[in-house]
Amino acid sequence: MVLRVALVDADELVVRGVAAMVEGHGETVRLVELSSSSADVVLYDTVTTEEGQRRVARLLADGRVGKVVVYTWNFQPWLAGDLIRQGASGYLSKALAGPELVAALRAVHHGRVVVAPDRRTTHDGSAWVGQDEGLTAREAEVLSLIAGGLSNNDVAARMGLSINSVKSYVRSSYRKIDVDSRSQAVLWALTHGLGPGHERRPDTEVERRGTLPA
Repeated sequence: MVLRVALVDADELVVRGVAAMVEGHGETVRLVELSSSSADVVLYDTVTTEEGQRRVARLLADGRVGKVVVYTWNFQPWLAGDLIRQGASGYLSKALAGPELVAALRAVHHGRVVVAPDRRTTHDGSAWVGQDEGLTAREAEVLSLIAGGLSNNDVAARMGLSINSVKSYVRSSYRKIDVDSRSQAVLWALTHGLGPGHERRPDTEVERRGTLPA
């Protein structure tokens, strides 16, 4: 059975990133356009405003939609609880890797409620996304902020670095992940689970209703 997944209110980079993450599961997971098809699961991108929560309510009432899942960088456990009580079936961090995202979507489709934060760093901060590619923790942090839409000047101000240091980290990280433009770097970050919020490493995992299947 093909699981039909629609992204709603997502920008092009997010759509391309999700498509790249699920393409290895193409026989069982397919991205569809809600405007022209029904969907088993809708991923709603960003819900930090009251209008966003009203949008979730409208999706839940849409006869073309099976389940609604919020897909966000701004992971807030209290908001997850509110949305699930409203009827959403999941609240997923964009930092999830492809296999984790697919597993979560399948679990939702089978009737489970899944709240999945970023669990990809160790509690002591000794591992980070991109380490296998040779990225330093600082380079990974710079990429995460770039993926969040910050300019080099914004990154410098956020991290307390000089603009030249930021540019140096950007250049070195581009070489290591084999990209040559900012848009390619953002896409790489999205498809590898590196994005806004990654630089903040929580000490504990939030409580979840439902867990990802093993």
